[in-house]
Amino acid sequence: RAKAFIRDAAAAGAHLAVLPEYHLADFYPSHDPTIRQQCSNWKTYLENYCALAKECNICIVPGSLGELHAGNTIVNAAYFIDNKGGTRGRYEKKNLWHPERAYVKSSKSDTRHVAFDTPLGKVGLLICWDLAFPEAFRELVMQGAKMIIVPAFWKLSDASDVGLKHNPRSEGDFLDAAVVSRAFENTCAVVFCNVAGPANEGFAGLSQIAVPFKGCLDKFQGCDEGLKIVSVDMDILEEAEQAYKIREDLAKPDWHYGYSR
Repeated sequence: RAKAFIRDAAAAGAHLAVLPEYHLADFYPSHDPTIRQQCSNWKTYLENYCALAKECNICIVPGSLGELHAGNTIVNAAYFIDNKGGTRGRYEKKNLWHPERAYVKSSKSDTRHVAFDTPLGKVGLLICWDLAFPEAFRELVMQGAKMIIVPAFWKLSDASDVGLKHNPRSEGDFLDAAVVSRAFENTCAVVFCNVAGPANEGFAGLSQIAVPFKGCLDKFQGCDEGLKIVSVDMDILEEAEQAYKIREDLAKPDWHYGYSR
């Protein structure tokens, strides 16, 4: 299904296709023991997506892959594949969601978020719960990232029973607010692609793209699986920077917000 969606996107003239986190079902909070075997096949999945990118002449962020490494360790990794089939960037999820932590290893606390060059400009990758940490976006933007892509496995039920009691749509409000806020406060484009699934199982959907000035350009209103083609005028980022001067301030040697431990 993922390959069919990507081929349809390429045929429609899209330059980039983005899939959700763990879209191959290679991880789930219940963590079936057979998942470790699935995670050992990550290289095959990645090679197939690289071949597909070249075949279709489209850049692909294949969501994230659960990768089984030496020592029986699983990491949650996202890749940017260019339209020639080459890997331009790789990111291991740093801020793990709580159910992941028993099974998945976080990237080292002393490693930085890294922006990288692509045919679409400077890009950064984050995954799901990273969206809740503005510091991650700042680190990428300070390196010149103009687009930050966030595959996610984010459900309405993540609010827990306490949150759902206050507001059954709490997580949807969180996502809508955070995606747009990150775009404005960093003068960048935010591409958020979330997993789909039955509403009665707590799935949120709400995949969307946001830019400063305009906010959300388009999004899935429900949680059904599908394909949406969105046109993004990247020139608006420069216009927003002229107004807000966020990047200009961040680049000053006396920038007054620093983080230390």
